[in-house]
Amino acid sequence: MLSEILNCMQITENIASSGQPNESEFAAIADAGYNVVINLAMPNSENVIPSEGHLVTSNDMIYIHIPVPFDVPELFHLQSFIKIMDSISDKKIWVHCVKNYRASAFLYHYLRKSRSLSPTEAQKVIFPSWEPNEIWQRFMNLDQV
Repeated sequence: MLSEILNCMQITENIASSGQPNESEFAAIADAGYNVVINLAMPNSENVIPSEGHLVTSNDMIYIHIPVPFDVPELFHLQSFIKIMDSISDKKIWVHCVKNYRASAFLYHYLRKSRSLSPTEAQKVIFPSWEPNEIWQRFMNLDQV
């Protein structure tokens, strides 16, 4: 069941985000009709599944990995993410990282830039219990996306 995935949030009808799904949860994501999984976690992050790409593709989904260091998110990471999201906007997309902090921050920017949501509306995708530190507050305030 999707609601059992760590910090799962339904963002739009075709976009969801979460923390790191476990192996069996990727099958549930596929069964729910998702076509693409975007992983923003680092390859050495907590609870990483080394064979995640294989696991996702064996469930007939596209796997995209944009490793974003939690302590150094860069503008180019965000620009890559937005370009990818725009290019697959006709798909059902699952975005995850370790705890749904990176993912929600990246989706905040995507919804503002590509979906023209106001900052207040886009803020609703930030995982509720996360209080971004100074690095992530600065990232959230990036304007030149």
